[in-house]
Amino acid sequence: MLIDVSGANPIPGGAVQRAFAMMNIAINDAMIAAWDTKYTYNRQRPGEIDRLFPASVATPRNPSYPCEHSVAAGAAAAVLAHIYPKEAQRITSAAEEAARSRVMAGAAFPSDTKAGLELGRAVAARVIERMKLDGGKWAGPVPTGPGLWKGTNPVGVDEVGWKLFVLNSPSQFRPGPPPAHDSPERAAELAEVKGFKRTPFTNSKVSYWQFGQLGQPGVAFRLSEEVGRRLAEDGAHASAPRAARAYTLVHVAHYEGWIASQDAKFHYWTARPNQFDAAITTVIPTPPFPTYPSNAATLVKAPTVVLTYLFPRERARYDGWVQEFGESRLWAGIHFRSDITSGWEIGRQVGEAVVARAKADGS
Repeated sequence: MLIDVSGANPIPGGAVQRAFAMMNIAINDAMIAAWDTKYTYNRQRPGEIDRLFPASVATPRNPSYPCEHSVAAGAAAAVLAHIYPKEAQRITSAAEEAARSRVMAGAAFPSDTKAGLELGRAVAARVIERMKLDGGKWAGPVPTGPGLWKGTNPVGVDEVGWKLFVLNSPSQFRPGPPPAHDSPERAAELAEVKGFKRTPFTNSKVSYWQFGQLGQPGVAFRLSEEVGRRLAEDGAHASAPRAARAYTLVHVAHYEGWIASQDAKFHYWTARPNQFDAAITTVIPTPPFPTYPSNAATLVKAPTVVLTYLFPRERARYDGWVQEFGESRLWAGIHFRSDITSGWEIGRQVGEAVVARAKADGS
């Protein structure tokens, strides 16, 4: 549902990462609360009470009250309706239909689904409050000087202050400074961007990573699809709390990677390659904010560190994503090599911090 809604209603900056994190945190926390309630009451499933009433779907091997499908639907719908108020009616109707489907399938009682929706909504309200934006706006000014970014209204500058769950501060993994504007290192990087020989293949890869998510850049949609596919292959999707935890770990890494990379961008304010040399052309539009570090590099590395922890046999695939998405930004002419390597390093540290949190959470 979130992929569908956000694909049709694009939102700028890191708002998509925030939406996925908020929704999955709400589902995860609601699922923990649901399991506590389930084993407090230990209510039997309809088919356990009446053996002549078999369910038409696989019945989870846990107590019936509250219904976990309804819990997830209630939590997700409350968050999505908050973020996309114009879609609220459709989203709420879908959640209620998902809950009704469990009764119609014979897998839950009406009171199970009612309690599940209410629990999910109540937990979501707390998560929404926890992640509420303070309304503060960056007042500037954009710093000036040689080698610094030129522009107005940089996208995402206010997002450095978003609420964190794992990192201690946005600057926890801030890298050292980029090459000086007049240094041999910067000259070499500029020459690399100018001298890169584009081909139809490299241009297609640039376009894929920039527009491959229903016309949007990045990996947010791919992350959810990947977690779902791997859980299904492993049979782990049968455990709702473990499935919710996996989605949440991956999307929190993605979200906090954005905040960490934005912190560094607006600390150094480094100019884009075509601001160093106006003769540089780009394959895609140059993002309207500073270059160092690369958001793309951070945003692919942080969640793939977590994915590798969860699904280690897929490491080579995830490493391929990291390499290709990162390199595609240089191929496009919008980033220097140091932007990409520093972004990868931030992402690695953010991902490892989330994995460390996961290892200590007792699950």
